[in-house]
Amino acid sequence: MTLDRRLFAYKNDVADIRLRGKVRSLRFVMPELRQISVSVAPVLREPRFDAPTDTQALLGEPVHVFQIKDGWAFAQLVIDNYVGYISARCLTAQVLDPTHRIAVPQTLLYTKPDIKSNPVQPTYMNSLVSVVSVEGDMARLRDHHYVWARHLRPIDEHWKDPATVAEAFVNTPYLWGGKTWAGLDCSGLVQTAFQACGFDCPRDTDMLQQGFGRPLKRDRSLKLERNDLVFWKGHVGIMLDGSQLLHANGYHMQTVIEPLAGAIKRIAALYGNVTGVSRISGVAGAEPESEPAEAAAQ
Repeated sequence: MTLDRRLFAYKNDVADIRLRGKVRSLRFVMPELRQISVSVAPVLREPRFDAPTDTQALLGEPVHVFQIKDGWAFAQLVIDNYVGYISARCLTAQVLDPTHRIAVPQTLLYTKPDIKSNPVQPTYMNSLVSVVSVEGDMARLRDHHYVWARHLRPIDEHWKDPATVAEAFVNTPYLWGGKTWAGLDCSGLVQTAFQACGFDCPRDTDMLQQGFGRPLKRDRSLKLERNDLVFWKGHVGIMLDGSQLLHANGYHMQTVIEPLAGAIKRIAALYGNVTGVSRISGVAGAEPESEPAEAAAQ
């Protein structure tokens, strides 16, 4: 059996020591823990800047590094196990234990506890930070930056409803491999929304369809519900109710809400019919106390 290279770290010259006896490689190593030190780091399919971006890693995200060669880290994301190449310049060996996560689609980091000061960088939903103290409306981070405190949530607190989180990304540009407010793709939107609600959520569409949620029998008795996932080959969207679909897509080149029936007709003409529908157990279905987009404006 061939192991999925997206989820298992191995190549000809180096591999995860846990894969000894399962794959062939010249060398098996224990990974070293690193942390993403930039707002967002592309995770590339090959060690070159013009290679396709398969996913992204966010500020504070822990990473297992198996090899650094020619400025590229062959690495695996700890949160969703995705494997790829990350520029070594995006990583730090100083791993800080996170206390909070960014709970809005996008916020800003400052060098001073003053919103009139120049921000140094944006940061995005599900990024991880370590808070030292709260000074007025601003939280001081261990890396000496400041962030608006109400844009944070403690690590163990989450939004309640993935569809509500996903709605905050309407009009976000479509970006293959993306999963931030600056740009995301269909499965990146789903993963971001469910991770913000505390779910261990796979990254790619086929992973979501195969291992996330309960497949539903598609017949005339099926009534779709909020947070159900609808799949096509290579595409996924999240239902807002029994008829409205929210999805990031290349037709509109952004995240949109549209009638499911219209999306099915349009997509079928190009890529085929719906391949499955899944329902996720454990979704509260209740609206959170305030929506992420509203929180970002506060």
